[in-house]
Amino acid sequence: MPEPVKAASRSELAPGGKKLLDVDGRAIALFRVNDDTYYAIDDVCTHDGGPLAEGDLEGVEIECPRHGARFDVRTGKVLRFPAIEPVAVHEVELRGDDVYIRIQD
Repeated sequence: MPEPVKAASRSELAPGGKKLLDVDGRAIALFRVNDDTYYAIDDVCTHDGGPLAEGDLEGVEIECPRHGARFDVRTGKVLRFPAIEPVAVHEVELRGDDVYIRIQD
């Protein structure tokens, strides 16, 4: 199992905030959906490779800025076409003021 990687401090992201990360060459989008809940997914729309971190976050839904596909950041599940495949979700761990991500294969 891969080791967790420090992604951010809690104070870096306001509720509703997002951050793009590069973890060993893999683009990861980190989201803070409320006061203390964070989620991490691959920053690649499964429809056409669009950058999800550039999309609009509404609650737990992220919209791809290219064609409007929507994903649930908690599960990676597709919520709206044109995407049909879920996006990869990564484990998030809070340690004090730091947010860590464990990349899932």
